[in-house]
Amino acid sequence: MKTNLVLLAALTAAGLVACGGSSAPDNAIPEGTTVTLALLETTDLHSNVMSYNYYALADDTSLGLERTSTLVQAARAENPNNVLLDDGDVIQGTLLADLQAVAKPVACADTLAIHKAMNALKYDGGGMGNHEFNYGLPFLSQITNTDFGIQGVSKPAGTCGAPTFPLVLTNVTGVASQKPILPPYALLPRDFAAVAPDGSKLTVKLNIGIMSFVPPQILEWDQKNLAGKVAVTGVQEAARQYVPELRSKGADLVVALSHGGLDTSAYSPKMENGSYHLSTTGIDALMIGHSHLVFPKGKESNAPALDASFAAIPASANVDAINGFVNGVPTVMAQSWGRRLGIIRMTLARQGGKWVVQPAKTTVESRGFKYTDGSTVVKADPAIAPLVATEHAATIAYAKQPLGVATDFEMSAYFALAGDVSAIQLVNQAQIDYVKKFIAASTDTTIASYKNIPVISCSAPFKAGRNGSSDFTDVAPGASAAAPVGLQVRNPGDLYLYSNNNLQAVKIKGSDLKAWLETAAKQFGQIDPTKTTEQDLVPSYGTIYNYDVFYAENNALTYQIDVTKPVGSRIANLSYLGKAVADGDDFIVATNDYRAGGGGNVPGIDGSKTIIKSPDANQAVVSNYLMAQGQAGGKVTLANNGSARSWSFVKVATAGPVILRSAPGHLALAQSSGITNIVAEGAQDANGFAKYKVDLSK
Repeated sequence: MKTNLVLLAALTAAGLVACGGSSAPDNAIPEGTTVTLALLETTDLHSNVMSYNYYALADDTSLGLERTSTLVQAARAENPNNVLLDDGDVIQGTLLADLQAVAKPVACADTLAIHKAMNALKYDGGGMGNHEFNYGLPFLSQITNTDFGIQGVSKPAGTCGAPTFPLVLTNVTGVASQKPILPPYALLPRDFAAVAPDGSKLTVKLNIGIMSFVPPQILEWDQKNLAGKVAVTGVQEAARQYVPELRSKGADLVVALSHGGLDTSAYSPKMENGSYHLSTTGIDALMIGHSHLVFPKGKESNAPALDASFAAIPASANVDAINGFVNGVPTVMAQSWGRRLGIIRMTLARQGGKWVVQPAKTTVESRGFKYTDGSTVVKADPAIAPLVATEHAATIAYAKQPLGVATDFEMSAYFALAGDVSAIQLVNQAQIDYVKKFIAASTDTTIASYKNIPVISCSAPFKAGRNGSSDFTDVAPGASAAAPVGLQVRNPGDLYLYSNNNLQAVKIKGSDLKAWLETAAKQFGQIDPTKTTEQDLVPSYGTIYNYDVFYAENNALTYQIDVTKPVGSRIANLSYLGKAVADGDDFIVATNDYRAGGGGNVPGIDGSKTIIKSPDANQAVVSNYLMAQGQAGGKVTLANNGSARSWSFVKVATAGPVILRSAPGHLALAQSSGITNIVAEGAQDANGFAKYKVDLSK
């Protein structure tokens, strides 16, 4: 004790203890000194600055960085030693983002609205996600104020508005330069308050190293923007290259920002969700995203149940989804859209002249808006809205611009997983119309030779619960007494969420079509007809974007799904024009570049069967199709555009209840829309979803 007191006196005299002094030099830090800090994470913000839904033109208190900011302030108050990091997918995802990137691109001198808010929150660092590449490398170069060193990609002259915190990207390099397009890591030196063994306080310096990883699939998903320009390394390979380098430069903690979920299958450098395998590369903390899920399970009262994808991870994988550890490494995923804040609270002790993590004193939390009592939603930080008031107002005005076409029915995705196609059929019709006209007008002899092959289409209900109980497509009837303005700019984005997807077409066989449908049918849980307890028809909405619904003109294509059968053997009665589809039958499928290039892992659909690569976005195709209906004096009607149900369930009676989770209060809509298998609305779950009873015998 005497030694420590003498040392403390010396430190005090030198001004090296806390209370405004400098940090203690490494050789003056007593052995056994501890420092406790919090690593804070946001992920998949997708440009949701405000608690507002631009597609519905309505407030939405379940999302928004303005509320995440309140969580950040609380976490910082609880943990004075803190580092705030973001895991990517920041710049794309709302009409606000589309306005600033496409409709009215932000000038170099200006800063994106989402970055304005993040700068105000004083983020310490950030990584990248796959959606950062959706608007192209020139735009990304501008809004990050970074020269990527890629020929043909130039940043505007001068200093562009950008994040004021370092951005890193570890596993993407320029093809020509073979150098990272962004710094592969950053070392963040921070002065933190520490406690010596005798209880005295001092200030110490910790070096926090951060790295960032994106899925290798960006080369497929954004081929039009990235082909020949960048290369992607597997997450393990990149980590093993740079973790030792970070350590050699003095990193006391290494944090991996991994924009990928937890796939515990055997490692591949091409894994989309390779975060699990990063845990074995010598990192100290793992912050993950991309899947839009909550990890670990929420700690608030009445927290949502663990997502089925995590619950299904085998015990042998060493994943603790309750406490938040993957192979012993603290791991957090803060859902999406600013709805949660990841908090990894760690204690390090000075041992042998180094800082050593104390695993027994590490806790992990994915904190939601209701963390205080399980019911009260935190208030928005009033400092955020004024920062983006101009952009917010401009987005609302943009969303309200008329398309010039009327409708007579409600296009929704509340019951898309029970057979309702009201929000999907029109998308498929627009895609078929585009591809047929493309083939008819083509001067390419190969494409022209396809004119007698049936053109069908597929689209998924992108907004069908993946991001919570308010995340459903709902386009109200337009040009009625209640809504005389008709459809607006915002509506195609509600029907087709991803503005970055471009329309493509693939030529397939009947056997490919069946395999494609079997892949889509994985969305459903396997129902045991003899089970008397409740069964969830759709255990997880995490991959709803892979639930493709197929359609042919005049409903010529029909099929059924048998949810009592295991994955891979669920499709029944697949027919075209009343005839069973044979393995050798030819079809052309209108889809998007994500799916045509291999997104979703549909067997055989890997880019090799693509015959049309359109320059037009699917969302624009839908918008133009709607406007064409209006210009022709037509109207979008339920009879012609929203009632052709190409698929249904194989009928089966069940001994116990089967439920489908959807937004509450829409039973009447299901019944009026003819979705007869939805028979009752039950209680709400912890996520705010209503549990609708499904009668599979109807």
